[in-house]
Amino acid sequence: MTSEIKSPEMSFRTWLALFILAISTFTIVTTELAPVGLLTPIADGLHTSESSIGITVTLYAWGGALSALLASVFLGNLPKKILLLTLTIILVISNTLSATIDSFEVLLVARVIGSVAHGAFWAMIGATTVAMVPVKYLGTATSIVFGGVSAASVFGVPLSNYIGLYFGWRQAFWLMALLSMVAFFGIMLLVPKITTKSTIGINALKSVLSSAILWKIYAATLLAITAHFAAFTFIEPWLNSQPTLSKGFIPTILFIYGIAGLMGNFLTGIIIDKYLKTTVTLSALLIGIVLLNLGIRAELLSRTDILIAIVLWGVAISGIFVGLQTWVLRLAGDKTFPASAVYVSFFNGAIGIGALVGSWMVSALSLHALFVTAGAAIVLSILIISMIPSNNSISKTFTEKAL
Repeated sequence: MTSEIKSPEMSFRTWLALFILAISTFTIVTTELAPVGLLTPIADGLHTSESSIGITVTLYAWGGALSALLASVFLGNLPKKILLLTLTIILVISNTLSATIDSFEVLLVARVIGSVAHGAFWAMIGATTVAMVPVKYLGTATSIVFGGVSAASVFGVPLSNYIGLYFGWRQAFWLMALLSMVAFFGIMLLVPKITTKSTIGINALKSVLSSAILWKIYAATLLAITAHFAAFTFIEPWLNSQPTLSKGFIPTILFIYGIAGLMGNFLTGIIIDKYLKTTVTLSALLIGIVLLNLGIRAELLSRTDILIAIVLWGVAISGIFVGLQTWVLRLAGDKTFPASAVYVSFFNGAIGIGALVGSWMVSALSLHALFVTAGAAIVLSILIISMIPSNNSISKTFTEKAL
């Protein structure tokens, strides 16, 4: 089914709505990744291992991947605003449970509940953004809304780590519950009733899955995001292993990483409309070089070397997060919902795989081996990216050929 969409003009309220959606995406992804910055305190508090807590990231990610696909098929006809509000309340419940649990098993249940809202919400955001803004503002709007994903991925973890270190890990989940409520009221007051132009249902999903060009983007996403999160899931233990760093300085390093990520997101928003493919390619190359250095030269790195590497990593990963999502939306035509859903599934599946692979490599090999492997995989993703046609504007002819 295809519903009609009016061609909206960008009002001040629309800009505010985009920032509210950015807060929403920041919250759902920070909720997903919070355990990464809290591996040690949660494990100690629940009397389990760090690798077990890492598995909660995997289960959450995979639950989100499945939820995104199911949402694109079965939830497309429901009123978008009401659905967004409902999913946000589910996220409040998940974070509240996570903040009050006293066993690992209950934490798993809370995380599964959150993953259901996570996948469906994220899958809808792309189509919602397209419906809210004129085509000429799509790149900017995407960088704002999905900047929340980027900011959460680079700033959410250090924020969680900081709160966990100084106030306790439960307070980090309470903060996520509070941000979820802020997102709820923001969506209720500012986001208009959405009528998307996205084709929905199983046939639309099949059409997306038959696109060779979109499959290349999905493959690059799977490889790059798996590699990134395999390493990033264990950034705290890696930093703790460095003799040049004191434990008290690690939250500061993670905070610097987050600030660098915000800077990277800002820069990406400026250049992405004209230099999409170049942005993604150079970002992947830079991350690959950084991870290889952190793995191969770990014992030789000074505090300054580590800070420079962390800043470059934070800046570059924003180009990957925002760039790949924007690429999908540009090529999806009237299938933004299912195309975004598949992207979200690959992205979240990659987070889960990355955390799982990271846990295995740390247990069987070493942190250094993990970072070397992740760096090599990121570099390999550039080969796939190079095969994707550069498309700097939405083109009907191009989209028809792609789909």
